Amino acid sequence: MAAPSSIPLKFTVRRCEPELVAPAKPTPYEQKLLSDIDDQASLRFQVPVISFYQYEPSMEGKDPAEVIREALAQTLVCYYPFAGRLREGANGKLIVDCTGEGVMFIKADADVTLEQFGEPLLPPFPCSDELLYNVPSSEGMLNCPLLLIQVTRLKCGGFIFALRLNHVMSDGTGLAQFLFALGEMARGVATHSISPIWERHLLDAQHPAGITFTHREYDEVEAPVTTPITILPFDNPVQRSFSFGFAEVSLLRSLLPPHLRRCTTFELITACLWRCRTLAINLDPDEEVRMICVVNARSKFNPLFPSGYYGNVFVFPAAITAVKSLREKPLGYAMELIKQVKASVTEEYVKSVAALMVARGKRIHFPNVIGTYIISDLTKVGFEDTDFGWDKAVFGGTMIAVGVISFLMPTKNKKGEVGSVASICLPAPAMERFAKELENMLKQQPSEGK
Repeated sequence: MAAPSSIPLKFTVRRCEPELVAPAKPTPYEQKLLSDIDDQASLRFQVPVISFYQYEPSMEGKDPAEVIREALAQTLVCYYPFAGRLREGANGKLIVDCTGEGVMFIKADADVTLEQFGEPLLPPFPCSDELLYNVPSSEGMLNCPLLLIQVTRLKCGGFIFALRLNHVMSDGTGLAQFLFALGEMARGVATHSISPIWERHLLDAQHPAGITFTHREYDEVEAPVTTPITILPFDNPVQRSFSFGFAEVSLLRSLLPPHLRRCTTFELITACLWRCRTLAINLDPDEEVRMICVVNARSKFNPLFPSGYYGNVFVFPAAITAVKSLREKPLGYAMELIKQVKASVTEEYVKSVAALMVARGKRIHFPNVIGTYIISDLTKVGFEDTDFGWDKAVFGGTMIAVGVISFLMPTKNKKGEVGSVASICLPAPAMERFAKELENMLKQQPSEGK
């Protein structure tokens, strides 16, 4: 169920000079404030996304890089904030300066076929630094392009679409909306089916700001005298993917008591990964660990959040327990903690987070300790559904895990059966222990009452 830790595939990527793609028509020159949810310190990083496309006979003679480049210019007419640059205003508030400068775009070719990447396609991918080139001085938060896109054409006629997003601009749902619009333009659709909505003030703190919840996800963790705290970053981290198909999910579900088996697949896999990771990193039994769940809050609002909003609309409630509790108690214990914190998210909770950002200057961050773990569920976001005219992607998701953040993504096996794949980042010795813990869990006997 685990992908190899390294793939011995080598190939050469030839890149054209990076260029800036500006909106195809004049766009408003204005400044737009990000929301108090958008510009928190925890989101000030870049997210790499990648999609693989097969050869499509009906598109013979068409250059995917040029098709996407032209569609990008058209899409930026409506999504013109992406063509701007971030500035920092009073009290650290991030502002999008809508300059129309454009997003970074790279055309490339690789002497490799899609089939050579293996089946199923699982991160980490070989030569990923070549498939999404880090243009020098382009990765900063301020005064830099907000999107970087590379289209790499393959020998087989397929191609790879890779993108890097400044996370303060959008969450996964918002990015998927932008990519869907980009696909529409590439296919020649006259107008976007979903009109983009900025309206970032909807997630600004109210005045007076009211912090109505205790937000343990932003605890300032200090090492007590009796219990050591393991600080990041990791030494020599490695990346691996672990797949969860029907068999693995069914077995994990059978380990739960009957009253917990009607959980979601995400909750089930998250509980499993949290327990295995905690055992793998060898912390003191009394040390606290926390599972931070990324919860899309769009459906929590009444009335519902406006369709077309492409900013960040998620929060990070934290399940917290001691290492020894996860080690000694059954899987259902972790599951119940996760279900409880997910259920705690309401419209009021989101507003309380915004108020906390204002009260503490937006500089608060997740605890910088190895016992913090974050899982983001991308299985229903739809990156793989983006169609530029070459049909949907055969894989769409993040390229790697980012520090303590794992991503759960959709995948298909050789039989076409749909499952999930989790990207994991750990130091090499811990990764081996993690794989062993997961293997052992999948050998356990089902609970009674199956």
